[in-house]
Order: sequence, then C-alpha cells, then structure tokens
Amino acid sequence: MTLLRRTLIGVAAAALLVGVPPTYAAAESRGEILFDTYGVPHIYGKDEAAVFQGFGYATAQNHGDLVLKLYGQARGRAAEYWGPAEIESDRWVLANDVYERAQAWYAQEPASFRANLDAFAAGINAYARAHPEALDPSVRQVLPVTGVDVMAHAHKLMNFQYVAPAQRTLGGNAEAGSNAWAVAPKKSASGATLLLANPHLPWEPSQLTYFEADLNGPGFKMYGATQVGLPVLRFAFNDRMGFTNTVNNMLGATNYELKLADGGYVFDGQVRPFATRRKTFKVRQADGSMKTETLELRSSVHGPVFTRADGKTVAVRVAGLDRPGALRQYWDMGKSKSFAEYEAVMRRLQVPSFNIVYADREGHIQYLHNGILPKRASGDLRYWSGLVPGDTSATLWTEVHPYEDLAKVTDPATGYVQNTNDPPWVSTWPQAIQAKDYPPYLANPGPLSLRAQQSSHLMADAPKISFDDFVRRKASTHVLMADRVLDELLAAADASPDAEIKAAAAVLRGWDRTTSPEARGALLFEAWAKRFAGPTFSSDANYRVRWDAERPIDTPVGLKDPAVAVAMLKAAAEETRAQYGALDRPFGEVSRFALAGTDAPGAGGFGNMGVFNVITWSPPKDGRRTPVHGETWISMVEFSTPIRAVGLMSYGSSTQPGARHRGDQLERLSTRTYRTLWTTREEVERHLESRIVY
Repeated sequence: MTLLRRTLIGVAAAALLVGVPPTYAAAESRGEILFDTYGVPHIYGKDEAAVFQGFGYATAQNHGDLVLKLYGQARGRAAEYWGPAEIESDRWVLANDVYERAQAWYAQEPASFRANLDAFAAGINAYARAHPEALDPSVRQVLPVTGVDVMAHAHKLMNFQYVAPAQRTLGGNAEAGSNAWAVAPKKSASGATLLLANPHLPWEPSQLTYFEADLNGPGFKMYGATQVGLPVLRFAFNDRMGFTNTVNNMLGATNYELKLADGGYVFDGQVRPFATRRKTFKVRQADGSMKTETLELRSSVHGPVFTRADGKTVAVRVAGLDRPGALRQYWDMGKSKSFAEYEAVMRRLQVPSFNIVYADREGHIQYLHNGILPKRASGDLRYWSGLVPGDTSATLWTEVHPYEDLAKVTDPATGYVQNTNDPPWVSTWPQAIQAKDYPPYLANPGPLSLRAQQSSHLMADAPKISFDDFVRRKASTHVLMADRVLDELLAAADASPDAEIKAAAAVLRGWDRTTSPEARGALLFEAWAKRFAGPTFSSDANYRVRWDAERPIDTPVGLKDPAVAVAMLKAAAEETRAQYGALDRPFGEVSRFALAGTDAPGAGGFGNMGVFNVITWSPPKDGRRTPVHGETWISMVEFSTPIRAVGLMSYGSSTQPGARHRGDQLERLSTRTYRTLWTTREEVERHLESRIVY
C-alpha cells in the first residue's frame, strides 16, 4: 500500500474539523474549505487528492441529499433504496451495464487519478459522518460511497443522459441548452480576451443542477461550475484561460429498429439469435420489505435491445464506451499552461459530447464542435436521428471520427466565436466553416434559431466590445422576433375596425420589445408568437421570407398572410386578458423568480423568440408563472491583469432543505446585476462565512 493511499484512508477515517484557526491548518492540515457569503466553496489543498476531498465534502454539505440520490441511481439500486418509482431508472442503468463499465473504467485510470476519485468520495463520506443529521434518512443508506460511484454517476450522466438518453431510445425528447462567447483581443476594447459561460438547464434539482466552486492546489487553480456530483469542473477559468460548454446534440448514439423473426432478429438476410442474460434487482415495498424482480436482457450485434411502448423493438449503439477518460480530460484541460497543451488534451477525444469554447490571456479563442462521432457510410442528421434500419450491416458503424475531422474555428479574423446549441456554421460571422465541407450527419444545415441569430448580432455588430458592454449584451432581454414581424403586424392591425385588435396593437406599439420586468406588451406578444410560430416558437411557415441559408442570421422575416396574423392577434388578446386580467400587465408581475422564500420579478424569455437571456416559463397558474429551465450558471471573465470576473448561480449554491443559499441570488437575476466572483484568497477572506479544516 502506497503512502498516498494510506494517507487517504487515514484522512477518510476522521471527521473534518470546523472552525480550526488558520495557523493550525497551515501546520497540520491537508486542506481548507472557505465558504463565502454566497455559499461558494473555495478549496485549498496540499495536493490534488486533498482538493478533490475538500470538493467532495463541500458537495455533500451543499447538495448531500441530491448527490446521494444520484449515486444510488447510478448503481442501479434506486428501486431498492426508494421504491417502485425508480424501477425504470434501474432498468436503464442495468440494461446498459453502467455500473459494471464504471468499475472497469475506474480500474483503467492512472493510480493518481483513481486516488482523486477516491478522495472525492472520502470527502462525501466524511461529511456524512460529521453531520448525519443534515442528510435525509432515506439517502443515508447509499453510504459509504466510493470512487467507482463517482465514475458511475459521471458515466450515466454523460453517456446515458446526454449522448443516449432513455427518452430517445424508448420514445420521447431529451433537450438542453446554453450560450457561449469568446472575444479575442482584436475585438476587445481593452485588448484583453473575454469569455462567457452560460448554460441553460432545468431549475428543479436533478443530475443537471450546477454547483459553483473554486479549486486551488500546487500549480493549478480552477474557478467555475459543474453538474452536482461530478468531481471536476466542466466550466472553468483561472488567471490565464477558461473554457465553457454548450449542448450540441452530436449523434454519438444510434437507435436501430430490428426486424424480428423466429425468436431472433434479421441481419443481412439471416436470422440471428439474441444474446441473452438475466439480472435481478430489488424493489422496496411500501411496508419496507423487498421484492426481487428479474430483468431479462437481450442484445444484438448493435447493442442492448429494448421494446418501446409502441411495440417496436430497438437496439441502441453508443460511441465512446471504450473511452473512460472524460473526467480526467476535463481536469487536465483546466491545468493546461498553453493553448498548445490544451489542444493536445482535447485531441484525446474522451469527452463524448458538447461544443467547447476556449479563451486565454495570450489571445487565443476556439470553438470546437466536440464529441465522439461515429463514421457513417451515408445519410444525414435527420436520417440518423430517427430509427435506423437494423437489418443490414450497411448501417452498422464501427469507427469514430478523430479530432482532426471535427468542425472548429480557432482565432478567426472576425475576433469572436459564439454558440447557442445551434449547428457550427455561424460560430463566427462571416462564416469560417461551411456545411458542405462536413458529413451531412454532423449537424443540420439549418434553419438557425432566433437565439443563435441574436447571439451572432450581439457579437458581430459591435466593432469593439468592452467588458461592461459584454456584460450588458449578455443581460439582453430584447426579443429579436419582434424586430422581424412587429412593424408589419401593427400596420395590418391598424386597418382593422375591431376594437380588441386596436387595443392590442396600441399595447404592442408602446412595448419596448424586451422581456424585462417592466415590459408592458411582452406577455401579449408571447401569446401571439406561440400561434404564429408554434408552441416552441420555432416554425417559420408563417413568415413572408422563410429561413434562408444565404442570409442565415437575418431570416426569417415578415408576415406571409397579414390577415391571418391579425386574427392570431385577436385570439392572443383574448387569451392574455383571460389569463392575466389585462393586455398590458408588466412582464415581471406575472413572471416570477419564486424560490425558497424569495419572490422577485422575472426577466428573460423563450430562446426561440430570439431572447438571449433565456428563461423557459411554466404554464401560468392563478395569473403567475415561474422558471422551469434557463439561466443557471453565468460567468463573464476578462483576462486582464488582474482578471475581472462576474456571474451568478441563479438558483443558489445549495439544494439542501432550508439552506440559506437556496434562492439568495434571485434578486440579482431579476435586475441582472451580477456579483463579483471572488477568485483570490484575500477576497474570499474578506467575504468569509465559514471555514472548514481537514
């Protein structure tokens, strides 16, 4: 047993100490956690493992109930812990061998990184021993957790939530979103590089919840955020560089529809038997007893086989299941000392999905359409997004594209890169990459969302961007869709004798075309837009000029049928009065940031209306609505000397019941006044809430 391993075991065996003076910590401890007044942990460790342990402890303190639930699910034992509601989760995990593969992946990691994973788990266990009363009794049964649990959760999240979610295989949708910008010195008013990280995911606590942290050790510093339960930051920056992610929906998995015959399936004209195996799992009953269920599993040459609710038999094939190093790649990205070193890490191609945007002090910026992408013989994205014929080897891919094949833009002449989950073609403007140069299954050629077009204009239209302007542009609630159609709609409404239409037109004429809290008319326009562009605001069928690949950031535009659009306005007016009592209710009276005792006026709107500051609102109830998705982690960094960094964690730093840092940043989100991110020890000490020494 190595000295490092003995040390980790010894540390894991002891509860962490609270309130120990810093002088004692410096002489005796392996690390410290300084929680600032927003509940953000700033972790200082003597080595990597010490930092990972502190991060694990802080994760348990701020999100213990949630992370233990997630680890129980990643084991495929959630129904054993929490009952029948978790059966489908267990079936998906067990059928895809998530935990067994995590065990193998853990064993393949270098000893040093296994020690890091073990240390993260040890930190969670140490918190649970020190504060058992702080954790819900229902999740304590998951304890103790191990480095394999950490790996299993990461594997489940990345490969079987993002790349191959159960909803997509079994029928349904699985979507997410984000914004990202990087501005090079040539386009920056100060001459310093700028970076925006701005993911949009659900607000309900889940595996997609973000956690902000500051990790400091010998030779490295990373400030940023990650999904709770991950031991590394997926969105990170330091004094020299930073990177962020947006979801790209790269097709790293394929769902094959099988033709059944004689108890097997047809493949290349022959009937093949399924490979079969059996697993059992336990289901906790209402009286606390356990019922054992048997899972009969089948596999084809493609992968695990499932029967959908519509009766179709499908097999799912996932790329990258031979690549265990995603967590270590993110860690090494954050430790890189130059763009060349960073790009060498990216060439490993272990992170299975996500656009990744990079920026550094030296002036380098990059957009990368990253992912583990299968090489396919033919077909476009639409073809491979659906159920692909599984009866022929012609559709069975066996290789993936190398890093060199991926769409990317590095240090463009335009001076910026951007992405809002759209295809890579307008990652900068004018275009630096063209769809014709890539396989048609890489990404859709179009259309481009209005949010992507708004993002492009916010970057491209300014000759130079100061940091303050960068922040203002990020906070924009301007509705681009209104610029495309509202003047024509008002002109058509003016010709109508209908009093309700005239009243609606008067409200929209006075509207400032934003979804700010004070905006009067935004609710009415939203109700009209849902009729005009469909329930997701994404159809261009009713525009006079539909989306045009020759004008990708300036179309669609206009009204195809003004009379129909005016009729939609009358219906929208009636709906708005019925739901909100008036046509001109201020947006923030109805749209509320209401969480954990905070109730602030809302700002931000649906991205497909061309709003950059994204909030997806719940259906109204009793004249009010709250966020279900949108602005989560926000950071804006200028790589000046010293750096400037501001941001928010919209819903706060903790999901624990009664936590003081749940919802405590919503007032700032309401006014879009971002807080300074305290990145130095001196700043943290000035804003210190508590100290933990271990």
